[in-house]
Amino acid sequence: MSVVRRLPNDLANQIAAGEVVERPASVVKELVENALDAGATKVRVEIETGGVARIRVTDDGSGMDEADARLALERHATSKIASLEDLARITSFGFRGEALPSIASVSRFTLATRLRGQDAGVEVRVVGGAEPTVRPTGCAVGTHIEVSDLFFNVPARRKFLKATSTESGHVGEVVVLAALGSPRVAFTLSRDGKVAREILRATSRKERVQQVVSEPRLETCERERGPLRVEAYLAPPERARAGAVALYVFVNGRPVKDRQLTRAVAQAYGSVLEPGRYPVGVVYIELPPDLVDVNVHPQKAEVRFADARGIFDAVTRELHAALAHAFALPAFTHGHAWFKPAATVPLPEATHAAFEPTRVDSPRGPSGPDPWQLEAPSIARAAHAMYSIAEATPTPLSEGATDPLFGRASFYGQLRFVGQVRAMFLIAEGPDGLYVLDQHAAAERVTFERLRADYKDRRIASQRLLIPEVVQLSPSEHALVEEHAEDASALGLEVRVLSGTAVAVHAVPKILSRAHPERLVRDLVAEVGRAAKRPFNDAVDLVLATMACHGSVRAGDVLSNDEARALLTALDGAAFAGHCPHGRPVVMRLGFDELERRVGR
Repeated sequence: MSVVRRLPNDLANQIAAGEVVERPASVVKELVENALDAGATKVRVEIETGGVARIRVTDDGSGMDEADARLALERHATSKIASLEDLARITSFGFRGEALPSIASVSRFTLATRLRGQDAGVEVRVVGGAEPTVRPTGCAVGTHIEVSDLFFNVPARRKFLKATSTESGHVGEVVVLAALGSPRVAFTLSRDGKVAREILRATSRKERVQQVVSEPRLETCERERGPLRVEAYLAPPERARAGAVALYVFVNGRPVKDRQLTRAVAQAYGSVLEPGRYPVGVVYIELPPDLVDVNVHPQKAEVRFADARGIFDAVTRELHAALAHAFALPAFTHGHAWFKPAATVPLPEATHAAFEPTRVDSPRGPSGPDPWQLEAPSIARAAHAMYSIAEATPTPLSEGATDPLFGRASFYGQLRFVGQVRAMFLIAEGPDGLYVLDQHAAAERVTFERLRADYKDRRIASQRLLIPEVVQLSPSEHALVEEHAEDASALGLEVRVLSGTAVAVHAVPKILSRAHPERLVRDLVAEVGRAAKRPFNDAVDLVLATMACHGSVRAGDVLSNDEARALLTALDGAAFAGHCPHGRPVVMRLGFDELERRVGR
């Protein structure tokens, strides 16, 4: 007697629903994406009780005739693809043909739709995956879907739903993601009969991001490398958050959840973002469809790339090139942006050795040779395409535009140094206001850039100690020092392992000769320990940032006029000059208009 049997449709649909329909937000996501695939310009989402009692999604898309409406509720029926070749070049949101039958199998489902040019529409009703009932109906062109009593026939699934406010929040997130991905579509979200959010059509992604993301300052980054195009709108590092909850990443217009991609975006900020913190903003990545596999999971929130490493490295490098100088300057108020992009101006030699300006071109920091040059991973080989991100030359998107990292004249060097306050702050005058600089943060950034450049070229100078300093460590710290002794030497820190758990410091970086050797060793161990799951080169920026802190001008140090001016000039040669290596702001602006207002002028 055979034990293998074909599952009935209603059971198969409920099994599929287990992956596709996780919560009310999953239903909204699938229905909204169907509306976008149908060419909708307006999408209205209405929910009651967090979407459990009722979900309505109405669009003005192309609609369907009766035959298509019936077929749409059968498993694996779709208008998005027709052949195996189509699966390798997905350009639509949906394509699996599972969403509607899965949703209908766990709810009381009603679909009303009308094709443009037809006098009447059609209504299809399904209760818990039973046979559909079909009848003519009057409705506007487009599609209207109502999902009521979600999970009424799957009580175990319904029991695990969260509070109404939580489920409503997830639905709101789905609408925001859809709006960010489709700026030329208007969205309305209503909760329990009240409009919760209305997002009007936008003319560009930039305008849409400004509508949706509540950030006072978002820098625009537009870059290309071969077939890769990156368009990003990102906030300053001090606005970063723990976890990537406020960083939205899109691949070919599709919102994706990819830890490697979000990490690549965070790494573009260098050391100014601590591990585990991610910037606020939106990143759009465009690639030819045949280089991206979206058929990874039924919820379609994950993707795979033909050359994942090449993509991640390119995203980091291109974003860094755009961000490094963008956050070197303070934000300007409208009407006072006196500083204009100009031809590159050679920086004068600093008059104080500690403030020697150094330009650092490597966005990944001191991690040795460029991985593109080492391996040149080719997307062409992986996807049989005729191009390679790895071999491409990065270029700005707009024709004739200049790289913001090198295309501006000095900003800090144009300020007129006024004086030092409390041996802590430097006051400088610009045409539009006063600029207050934290002298330690500014010097720390300059020292860090110099250390990065020297480490990259393996030329950090050491200064030997007259008497080696012995430092007692814990067994785990001792093991870390023993493992990375050669790496520490490249940082100018010569450490020799002794018996037991002691180490001897024989030399320190010359630029950090004022720092205490024991503290340098302990900080090195602490930073490497924080990044223990990564290669040492990935932790170097953290180590150098800590070293720079020890070797820089500190609060309480009195600077001469020449030293202060040299520090201002040196900042123009540093990436992310507006922030210290740990992410603290270097400069604050107080406009003359604000000063005049406060004194009643």
